Amino acid sequence: MNVKPKKVFVMSVQEQQETKEKYYNEAIRYMDNAKECLKKAKKEGNYYRDSKYVKMACGTAYSGILIALDCFLITKGLHKPTTAKQRKSIEHYQNNIGKLDRKMLDVVNSAYKTLHLWGYYDGIDKVSIVKDGFEDAYVIIDKIKPSGLNGTTKATVPAKPVARNSKSKK
Repeated sequence: MNVKPKKVFVMSVQEQQETKEKYYNEAIRYMDNAKECLKKAKKEGNYYRDSKYVKMACGTAYSGILIALDCFLITKGLHKPTTAKQRKSIEHYQNNIGKLDRKMLDVVNSAYKTLHLWGYYDGIDKVSIVKDGFEDAYVIIDKIKPSGLNGTTKATVPAKPVARNSKSKK
């Protein structure tokens, strides 16, 4: 049996930085879009009322994760699948991420279950579960944050505005 070894690509630091900037900005754009969809899901208490928008938001957030994971693997020297025959699967990411970063694999598995399976396919309506999925997404996206950007990306799930007491303290 003739098995071809995986090709490993070496990138300069400059190329890695440029790649991270490109993919990071795209992943954040997806997350921003996901948060906008989630606002339309009409949160009431601890649940969302419109599963259509929960599904859209979770699917969009999961797509943002895949963008970040592609970047992570590319900057580690692995190429991303480019043909329909090589279409991305969760197993592709699990196998490759597991070899590089076991802690990150735990987050990837959690995000996959929460956002892709429960959120996108099942339309889970519990706010805390969706919020956990978004937090996992931002943990993954932060792994590709280009150097020079300060702080960590914060997962903010749209909520009702908090009523403030109009009396000022002196």
